[in-house]
Amino acid sequence: PGIYVCAKCGHELFSSRAKYEHSSPWPAFTETLRGDSVAKRPERPGALKVTCGKCGNGLGHEFLNDGPKRGQSRF
Repeated sequence: PGIYVCAKCGHELFSSRAKYEHSSPWPAFTETLRGDSVAKRPERPGALKVTCGKCGNGLGHEFLNDGPKRGQSRF
């Protein structure tokens, strides 16, 4: 339980309350902690490249409409 932070700068990214089990080997979250937690840019249809909102460290992707509930995204 707690807050997940950027490994490079310590910026707060996700809450453990938004974490859920997914078939991928990486942690999966339904939402960021705050609006400025991450920056996003389109990478391919259905996926956005996600970086730390403070330092730009690469965090992976946001997969649109791939969350645990209909219409939710997966980080």
